[in-house]
Amino acid sequence: MISDPTLSVVIPCYNERDTLADLIRRVRESPVPRKQLILVDDCSTDGTTALIRAEIEALVDRVVYHERNRGKGAAIRSGLEHVTGDIVVIQDADLEYDPGEYPKLIGPIVEGKADVVYGSRFTGEGPHRVHLFWHYVGNRILTLLSNVFTNLNLTDMETCYKVFRTEVIRSIRIRQNRFGIEPELTAKVARLKCRVYEVGISYYGRSYEEGKKIGWRDGVKALYCIVRYGLFP
Repeated sequence: MISDPTLSVVIPCYNERDTLADLIRRVRESPVPRKQLILVDDCSTDGTTALIRAEIEALVDRVVYHERNRGKGAAIRSGLEHVTGDIVVIQDADLEYDPGEYPKLIGPIVEGKADVVYGSRFTGEGPHRVHLFWHYVGNRILTLLSNVFTNLNLTDMETCYKVFRTEVIRSIRIRQNRFGIEPELTAKVARLKCRVYEVGISYYGRSYEEGKKIGWRDGVKALYCIVRYGLFP
């Protein structure tokens, strides 16, 4: 059990000028008293970097700037180097996920029941935007294949909301630079025999016109990563 934990929030960010300020406000207002905010700007080109320097640097504990675009996995890896809290949560900057649900996400870890918690977009009672059927199908197929190799029974392997005891995430060497980090982390968590829990979360998904970045090539790479990290240490 962890009493009065500090939650380190790692926020990878690439071209999120329209949502970043609102996201930072929501993270700061989330009902977890002790938080560390680590923002990683992955060489944004839409004015996000200027916004961070002008308005957001003073609102977070650490900003890491990448000199070239390296991908979500690389941004998370950079952010993890500066974590000082007891628990780590990964938070996308696009407002698809609600920071107000942090207490629910960290609850099983705080209570000493879990080492890792996944926030599932496919369970729970919160609101879920209804769209992108084939994206949903792809997520379910990737989750099923991941479960085959890891022997976990997750409903949403690809979720952004992955929460870790800090010592667990620090023990994992992350190799993937893009969205392959999701199956990689899942396979390595399973190999470590971590106690994994899942909680239902809300999901405010956005369309590609609204800025969604993951595509079919990332799905193909996820398949590779499921096999690669599922079969080999």
